[in-house]
Amino acid sequence: MLSLVNLLLGAGLLILGRRLFWIFVAAGGFLAGVTFATRFLNGPEWLTLLIGIIAGIIFAVLAMFLRVFAIWLAGFFLGGSIFSAFAGALGMDSGRTGLIIYVIGGVIGITLVAILFDWALITLSSFAGAALIVQSFNMIGSGNGVIFFILLILGVVIQGTMLLREKRANAN
Repeated sequence: MLSLVNLLLGAGLLILGRRLFWIFVAAGGFLAGVTFATRFLNGPEWLTLLIGIIAGIIFAVLAMFLRVFAIWLAGFFLGGSIFSAFAGALGMDSGRTGLIIYVIGGVIGITLVAILFDWALITLSSFAGAALIVQSFNMIGSGNGVIFFILLILGVVIQGTMLLREKRANAN
């Protein structure tokens, strides 16, 4: 069940992460909820999923009322989740090292969102979408990296094209 949610959420982020920013923010909340539930509760999958969904809903509601704050918060959690996923692939996600890597990724995520708002949303949502899609298939081997980067590039190209079209339409 969690794999299906990851696949659907990943596809939404990959294609529409910037345009529907509340999906980006909700995904940050979902990932944060799942990450913390997995690390600290060690409960059944349905509980992890429920905590992720509740956190995602809270973040989406925040996004509607506190847009900039919510997007920065999502940038932190998505950046942290992305860096944690990379650290996990390298076997560096345990103990304090994992927490430090998460915080570094979070700070980079906030920085990207603050400096390059649209492109940061495109980049982070494409990274997160690609990571969720790859994780949903539970594949083993180096093929994961290739598929991840193909999906990442695809997400950036699709969302970047949509952004440039919107800017051209608004300029006219």
